[in-house]
Amino acid sequence: MAQDTRRRRVGAELHRLLNELLRTEVKDPRLEDVTVNEVEMSGDLGIAKIYYSTLDPDAPDDDARIGFEKASGFLRSRVGQALRLRRAPELHFLRDESARRGAELTRLIDSLRPSAGEGDDGGSSDGGSSDGGGSSGDDGPRSGPDADER
Repeated sequence: MAQDTRRRRVGAELHRLLNELLRTEVKDPRLEDVTVNEVEMSGDLGIAKIYYSTLDPDAPDDDARIGFEKASGFLRSRVGQALRLRRAPELHFLRDESARRGAELTRLIDSLRPSAGEGDDGGSSDGGSSDGGGSSGDDGPRSGPDADER
């Protein structure tokens, strides 16, 4: 249990540190629009899986991957200095596909929305006829635009 807490704490600190290093010290233009989303540490803290994303989720992965390969030695040495671990963890960089999948799902939902909007317009005209029937009774809502008419 204590080791699991330490692993999470080291992972959170590594997450914060890598984002700071990417923002302030890494000069590689391939890593300008990259953000570290999550860090998973192995049980012995020897390996860190770093999940990253780019501002454009549809951008090819090659630039960021090559940038991380080139900067991994620098990042690992800085991580070792800052975290003061006996051994700096190996850094394995993996693209986080959740942002791309989220954008893809949003596009799918948006493509369905116009057809659903047409169905809503038909429902609105039905709602108009039921509003006429509802205005004769006092069971309608007492807030909104109808409340002012009463």
